[in-house]
Amino acid sequence: MIGRIPILDIHPVVDCGRRPAKAAAGETFDLAATVFREGHDAVAAGVVLTDPAGARGPLLPMREMAPGTDRWGVQVTLPDEGLWHFRVEAWGDPIATWLHDAAIKIPRGLDVDLMCEEGARLFERAAKAVRPADCRGAHPSAAKAEPVAVGAGRGGTPIGERDAEPACGHRAALQEVAARLRDENLDPRARLSVAQLPQTAALLAAHPLRDLVTTSSEHEILVHRRRALFGSWYEFFPRSEGAIVDDATAPKSGNFRTASKRLPAVAAMGFDVVYLPPVHPIGLAHRKGRNNTLHPEPYDPGSPWAIGSEQGGHDAIHPDLGDFADFDAFVQRTRELGMEVAIDLALQCSPDHPWVKEHPEWFNVRADGTIAYAENPPKKYQDIYPLNFDNDPEGIYAEVRRVVRLWMDHGVRIFRVDNPHTKPVSFWDRLLADIHATDPDVLFLSEAFTRPAMMQTLAKVGFHQSYTYFTWRNSRVEVEEYLTELSRETSHFLRPNLFVNTPDILHEYLQHGGVPAFKIRAVLAALTGPTWGVYAGYELAENVPVRPGSEEYLDSEKYQYKPRDWVNAEREGRSLAPFITQLNLFRRAHPALQELRNLRFHNVDQPDIVCFSKRLPAERQGGAYDASGARRHGIGDVVLAVVNLDPHNTREATVFLDLPALGLDPQAEFVVDDELSGESYRWRQANYVRLDPQIQPAHIFTVRAAPAAVR
Repeated sequence: MIGRIPILDIHPVVDCGRRPAKAAAGETFDLAATVFREGHDAVAAGVVLTDPAGARGPLLPMREMAPGTDRWGVQVTLPDEGLWHFRVEAWGDPIATWLHDAAIKIPRGLDVDLMCEEGARLFERAAKAVRPADCRGAHPSAAKAEPVAVGAGRGGTPIGERDAEPACGHRAALQEVAARLRDENLDPRARLSVAQLPQTAALLAAHPLRDLVTTSSEHEILVHRRRALFGSWYEFFPRSEGAIVDDATAPKSGNFRTASKRLPAVAAMGFDVVYLPPVHPIGLAHRKGRNNTLHPEPYDPGSPWAIGSEQGGHDAIHPDLGDFADFDAFVQRTRELGMEVAIDLALQCSPDHPWVKEHPEWFNVRADGTIAYAENPPKKYQDIYPLNFDNDPEGIYAEVRRVVRLWMDHGVRIFRVDNPHTKPVSFWDRLLADIHATDPDVLFLSEAFTRPAMMQTLAKVGFHQSYTYFTWRNSRVEVEEYLTELSRETSHFLRPNLFVNTPDILHEYLQHGGVPAFKIRAVLAALTGPTWGVYAGYELAENVPVRPGSEEYLDSEKYQYKPRDWVNAEREGRSLAPFITQLNLFRRAHPALQELRNLRFHNVDQPDIVCFSKRLPAERQGGAYDASGARRHGIGDVVLAVVNLDPHNTREATVFLDLPALGLDPQAEFVVDDELSGESYRWRQANYVRLDPQIQPAHIFTVRAAPAAVR
């Protein structure tokens, strides 16, 4: 039902309010609504927030985002985790209506005394509405207005310093405005000017005079811990770290203890999350051999996703990797290095899984009496049985819940969920709500490379992060359109995790682009999204497919041990680890890169070069600093990147910057410092760039501006 003042299209709202929107602690985002009324009288709007403890905050004034659009918004930052509520309030603004009319009539000598009297009465009403509690700094706008010097009388005494009420100088200041409007000894323009002063506007922002107040319904925002928004992920197979592969002897698996030796190097590269593929026993029936062959050699370890054997299922650890004590030590070592462990939750079984014998009703049986294995024609996964969630939904739910909580008890607070789109959405809705009710810090990443409707619905029902189509978006148009969608259109419920590769995905861009392609994709993922990830081997630019046209790796680690000589690769300059380290440390140093919704693209006159920026104004972070600790002269933390998307050829272009998006005046001249080369340039709105991908495929700039240039 439409209220007296219509309030429409409130954002962020998910599924008409049936689901909470998402944010992370400390994340800044827009609250917006369409607000208007009949006729020509002015309206205004504000937001009231209620924190997870039920405490209601002050009215936060909204501003019209673009004149004539009736779209109002305010940026908010929610500091605490938990379920927040907000409502939008709209009202008629009689003082704004009067100011508009008075600014036209009084300079022309039309109805001067009448207009001034009407204005005086409005300011008196505003003064009477001020509560003493409103004057104690409850709202940031009130704090700014506290000096209350909104003009000077003939004797030069600032308004608000005479006859001020002890309880509230703001009330006295508004009364003074009314008195000046009635002062017939003043020139009419002078009488009007007192009401038009910025100080007066600040007072009215803190204490608006509101007629016909209309309130929207309450809406929810679920605020998660910071890792749900920001982090760098590193995926590796523990069995490959420390594995011994020698033609003279049988291969030997690495384990959690040998894998722990890799952790310091991962931490040194600046990663926050160590993601492990399934660590459970692997079945023997229909085991896959090297390169996905159906005829394994005696010592082929099989795919970790073919879960379960006589040694156990999802609640067990592969004996080659160790036991739970070894796993606990691995988790502890990860924490000591400032990282977290994520493990794979893959709800599928090998034919040898205990569930197959204990619960045959949990699987699909074909007409010939055999259990159906997984297929995605033409792909066949003979070593994997998918679950049927409809035959015994309560039994499956109880068992999965038990498994998840078992791993939580062993220190796992992040789960990467394999193929959640092949399970009922209602199952995830129930499970994620169950876990969140007792352990809201536990995060779930959806690995659903599927249709947008399913990907987005999984995000809405509770997945904290989602894989995306980023791997397949490589042209400038694709990059700009898709990342704009992720950072704006779906950002209030779907958080992207921009993995550059996975054990299953080696895009042709990486296959044919050489080392420059690996650098380009890393820059795009690390700087456009607050969360990104790499699968081990990316730093060695591994790029050979199993066959032309395939995205599978040759000698895929999914089916064999793959120890890598990290030390010699770095010593010989063949490793991208120093480059990845530079990106991750830069991300940690710049708060602007730790946000999702502040991504902006800029115009470039050449199709193979993309330019984007991220900015976090200083007032939203208590003062912004660059990597060296220097304050950024009032524009906040600003990162500007220019990337050559062609890994083979040098490209030249002119970049046309949206300077207000950088916090700069449109005519400003400023300095950009290239964090990769160390060089600095003086730039303006239009700038020439030349990028040779073999030398440096991207500029990663921080922006410095003189105070006069700040917008």
